[in-house]
Amino acid sequence: MFRILEKGLLAPRVNRYVVHAPQVARSWRAGQFVIVRPREDSERIPLTIADGSAETVTLVVQEVGKTTAVMADMQAGERLADLCGPLGVPAKIEKVGGVAVVGGGVGIAPAYPIAQAHKTFGNHVIAILGARTRELLIMEEEMRRASHETVIVTDDGSRGEKGFVTTALQRLLDLGRTIDEVVAVGPAVMMKMVAALTRDAGIPTRVSLNTIMIDGTGMCGGCRVAVGGRTKFVCVDGPEFDGHQVDFDLMMRRQAMYLDHERGTYEDYLETRRCRLDATREPSRR
Repeated sequence: MFRILEKGLLAPRVNRYVVHAPQVARSWRAGQFVIVRPREDSERIPLTIADGSAETVTLVVQEVGKTTAVMADMQAGERLADLCGPLGVPAKIEKVGGVAVVGGGVGIAPAYPIAQAHKTFGNHVIAILGARTRELLIMEEEMRRASHETVIVTDDGSRGEKGFVTTALQRLLDLGRTIDEVVAVGPAVMMKMVAALTRDAGIPTRVSLNTIMIDGTGMCGGCRVAVGGRTKFVCVDGPEFDGHQVDFDLMMRRQAMYLDHERGTYEDYLETRRCRLDATREPSRR
């Protein structure tokens, strides 16, 4: 169970895994996630399902800390210790008309099934994809297939337009394009800026949050956020919420609480990885 069938590099430090998990594969819907433990001694991490088939789920993982680094070192043929799900409330998919699906960075991966679902439901989907550079842009072709129109933006202009996803979204609005709903998935600051823009424009906006999470069942409270002045738990009430009601500043402060600890454990693991690689190298011949 949970054997990694395929592994591929999408961008620097971003890997795509196809994992054999038939029970999860038969039940998941766009917007849902799983809790993964790569090895027996690993911590648990939430990963949104990016795609699936009758027997497999696809996970896109960015190496940002120790646990994702452990997973990055795993190869096709190995087994994950745990994969629990599907968890969370599926994305809200309704016939609304024009939908802009905004994906930033690795957030493009979970945006993909949401775009697919909206297109299947009969909405006109405009995908807006953003990345810092061309090399960091992922799943462009998949998103083109899942949408009717695709707009690419990069911070440095190396792919598509130069600017941010909000730049592209504002331009579409200025052109009078019909956008009845926006869905944003990506870094918290990106979703905050998208929500601020659409609030002023009066466009309903859904955001998919990725917070600190431990059990994924609402027991630990680590993923709590303030939405409309009320406490919500991303794992059981989300991960999708009304972007105009989310207190992003509070959420980002909570996300930063353990950064120093996470950075330290990641650096320790990188040193362990370096020593392991050095030990496997053939001694140089003189």
